[in-house]
Amino acid sequence: MARRHRAAPAPATRFDRRLAEILTHATEVFCKKGYEGASMRDLSRASGMSLAGLYYYFESKERLLFLIQKHTFSTIVERLKARLEGVSDPEHKIRIFILNHLEYFLANPANMKVLSHEAEALKNGFASEVAAIKREYYRICVGLLDQLKSDRGLHFPTRIAVLSLFGMMNWIYTWHNPRVDADAEQLAREMSDIFLRGVMAGGRARR
Repeated sequence: MARRHRAAPAPATRFDRRLAEILTHATEVFCKKGYEGASMRDLSRASGMSLAGLYYYFESKERLLFLIQKHTFSTIVERLKARLEGVSDPEHKIRIFILNHLEYFLANPANMKVLSHEAEALKNGFASEVAAIKREYYRICVGLLDQLKSDRGLHFPTRIAVLSLFGMMNWIYTWHNPRVDADAEQLAREMSDIFLRGVMAGGRARR
């Protein structure tokens, strides 16, 4: 069974704590109104910060969206790397990857909706920095699938497998109902079974 990750350390400074609060409020606003529909005044009201104060620290709502996306992807990648340490079996690694992804997004559904719906909203340097983190996350998944192929002697298109896996995981917020659906651990186990059985059976059939 995959190891549970340690809880993320609390922000160290008063400013960091306040920033985390503002990003949480901004995520809720973007989730409800959409990036285009949200205004700095909406964000000011939700965060309890004056409009002037908000503009002092964040020159635009684009910067707030950037910080939300950067924090989310960085947190997921950091937690994943910590959980993969010391694990050698490639199938177990993929199961950890899926569990790590589902745990975070089921605990933070507003973040998932904002990331999915506002993926193209960032421009220029903001977009490039977030894209670099997303590429790292994608490459980790590619590496895990390639390791599985090598270890088990399988033949399947890695890119299609990776993108199919993200397709399974990323839209969970549109249907998951905690009152009737399983928790992240059980869902990750079942989703891992479906995905791994598919790629391993298909990979052997190609041979």
